[in-house]
Amino acid sequence: MSHKPAGSRKPGEAHELALSGVSVRYGESVAVADASLTFTGGEINAVVGPNGAGKSSLLLAAYGSVAAKGRVTLDGEEVGGLSAARRAGRGLALVPQGRQIFPRLTVRENFQVMADTLGLPRGEVESALDRFPVLRERARALAGVLSGGEQQMLAVSRALMGSPKALLLDEMSTGLAPLIVAELMDTARRLAEDGTVVVVVEPSIGAIRDRLDRGYVLLRGQASDPVEGGRDLDAAYQRAMGVTVAGRPEDAVRQAVSPQGGT
Repeated sequence: MSHKPAGSRKPGEAHELALSGVSVRYGESVAVADASLTFTGGEINAVVGPNGAGKSSLLLAAYGSVAAKGRVTLDGEEVGGLSAARRAGRGLALVPQGRQIFPRLTVRENFQVMADTLGLPRGEVESALDRFPVLRERARALAGVLSGGEQQMLAVSRALMGSPKALLLDEMSTGLAPLIVAELMDTARRLAEDGTVVVVVEPSIGAIRDRLDRGYVLLRGQASDPVEGGRDLDAAYQRAMGVTVAGRPEDAVRQAVSPQGGT
């Protein structure tokens, strides 16, 4: 039986990932509070917020790695009740913080493990090696000896095996050189233009704001309304962060989307 990629679609068709009323709790602590966000293919989406804002929890809730309330739909299909493995089979891919590569395996072996897990043909390994030229050059190197940028390229290329419908990137640019970030963002742009949902989650977007099309500010687990354009999103974030820490989070997210910085 031939493998049908999870992201199979008609040419030019953009995918959509929607979260509605999503909440995540860890005991008595609320990490995400009734957040509703919609991400579409054709553009690079972002979620920006300070450390502890709930960004990683939001992605993990979308992917199914943490228990969450609310709805998660992919191309209109409810996937919120599925395990992370089954959501991956439906077309969700996540590159988490820390990358979670296999450091004692070679680059090629990292891809082979993913191909075996997903039941992908051998050609997918070769395609993954070719996605970033340095990975082909380093195919026999142990993943653990790669530079941080090379490891991130490995993690992204591995996540793209099987042609997912949506790619979630948790702090992709942290600690990386600008040239590496630019190369990763070039890949994100090509994916978006092909209809793949691309979501970049970062604590700061100053270095990539000109690459972003749309996004949300997340503060204390609460999401703003969508903001169009990376520069406006960065400005909205800076306005929101200007609200006193002692203030209510709902005031801060209102501040984020107010053009004049008012309530």
